Amino acid sequence: MEQLMGTGVALVTPFQEDFTVDTAALERIVEFNIQGGIDYLVVLGTTGESATLSKTEKQLVADTVVRANAGRLPLVLGVGGNNTAAVIEDLRILDLSEFAAILSVSPYYNRPTQEGIYQHFKAIAKASPVPVIMYNVPARTGSNMLAETTVRLAHDSPNIVAIKEACGDMTQIDKIIKGKPDEFMVISGDDFTALPTVLAGGAGVISVLGQGLPESFSQMIALGSNGNAEQAYEIHYSLLPMMHLIFEEGNPAGIKSIFEALDLCKAGVRLPLLEATPSLKQRIADYLKSLDRVPA
Repeated sequence: MEQLMGTGVALVTPFQEDFTVDTAALERIVEFNIQGGIDYLVVLGTTGESATLSKTEKQLVADTVVRANAGRLPLVLGVGGNNTAAVIEDLRILDLSEFAAILSVSPYYNRPTQEGIYQHFKAIAKASPVPVIMYNVPARTGSNMLAETTVRLAHDSPNIVAIKEACGDMTQIDKIIKGKPDEFMVISGDDFTALPTVLAGGAGVISVLGQGLPESFSQMIALGSNGNAEQAYEIHYSLLPMMHLIFEEGNPAGIKSIFEALDLCKAGVRLPLLEATPSLKQRIADYLKSLDRVPA
């Protein structure tokens, strides 16, 4: 799965003022990322507000990205949930012919045991017609998929090719990298740990900030992948304030504020999330100006 090395981005779903999906803005964002050097696109992840999209809207978003991408970059589709049978049914009916893999989150809310998580992903891997990227994000799911569970699945299920790891714990990430099969990829799911993960032997990142600053973020990951740690960390530290800013009032309110400042889409998000406050928007715009990304 070399096509999923490097910098992937978890695309937002832009909305019109009436909160319908803004397909024209989504097309602009796809083009912006392709031209910015991003390696692959992730559709309908958490950043895409998939939790508040209807099935019809999800299909519209997927179709829009496929059309705008026009076969240029590999695509990954978010297909996950805390009902194993429902995820398997989605995999049965979805057309995944345009997607290199699915991204499937560890079950949330019902907080299964490690064995439950293992069996969940094993069943999904068996049902999926395309490779599976697992997604561990304890801050959202309420439970942490331990390194031992990840490594076990990596060895036992050939159709599971990677994990998007957003535990924020480099000790856990190091354990996975040490214990995994050679071909299994550890992908950072956290902008803050993206570069350290790559320097430790990870395959790259699925980023939030990367879609707003694609050239800088993809360059940082490419430098890190080639062992140029000093140059990569220069970029990392220049981006670090923005990493903090975009998550200050929740995701994707912050990244959508970047896109609003870049005139790519409106900053609106659906309830129960709220649009970024004017104060945060101003600080984001000011920092973009300091990076020479918007006119002064």
